[in-house]
Amino acid sequence: MKAIVTGHTKGLGAAITQELLERGIPVLGLARGRSPDAAARYPGLLTEIELDLSDGAALAAWLGRGEVSAWLAGSPTALLVNNAGVVWPVGPLAGQDPLQALRAATLNVAAPLALAASVVQASVGAERRILHVSSGAGRSAYPGWSVYCATKAALDRHAEAVLLDGDATVRVCSLAPGVIDTGMQAEIRATGEDRFPLRERFVQLKEQGGLSSPEDCARRLVAYLLDDGFGRQAVADLREV
Repeated sequence: MKAIVTGHTKGLGAAITQELLERGIPVLGLARGRSPDAAARYPGLLTEIELDLSDGAALAAWLGRGEVSAWLAGSPTALLVNNAGVVWPVGPLAGQDPLQALRAATLNVAAPLALAASVVQASVGAERRILHVSSGAGRSAYPGWSVYCATKAALDRHAEAVLLDGDATVRVCSLAPGVIDTGMQAEIRATGEDRFPLRERFVQLKEQGGLSSPEDCARRLVAYLLDDGFGRQAVADLREV
């Protein structure tokens, strides 16, 4: 068994990576930076690629080098955790940076879809498990989050369509992990209410201890990813599975 995790150096991605490594599962981490501490703690298990997944041309070039096939060669099970994502741009259309919206769509949608196809094509004969880290924002609209809501909804629809394709060797789930105490949450709380009118709700969650830790969330998420029931639901919430 081998895994690929995007955004493996921070927040939930770092916690997921550590949980997989603790279980002895080799991880290929894709992110803009590296995690020297994790590499030192798990020698030989963590391979890191510095790659900006919001840069479509850079991702295309990397995929073209066949490194996904090389990484998964001979593994009976291939895991893909599409974790990397951004909430920006935040605010109504009149205040959104179009280029920021383009990069967000590339990171949040195009990269996960391209990696999913690449992993399946690179691991013929293996069992493939694909987990998109989604959000409740993909299932309900929020003011100021038009880009974030749309990109997370795209992951939900992708998982549903893949399940309908009927390939029993491909299990996929777009999973909302709940509200987690990460850097993204800090960014949300720092956003002005003129751009995100629901800001106060997230401030209260932090103040009232309503945020899950990345480590606790990662334990439950990886346990679900490896469970026999993974992939029966194309769209799920970690708090309900």
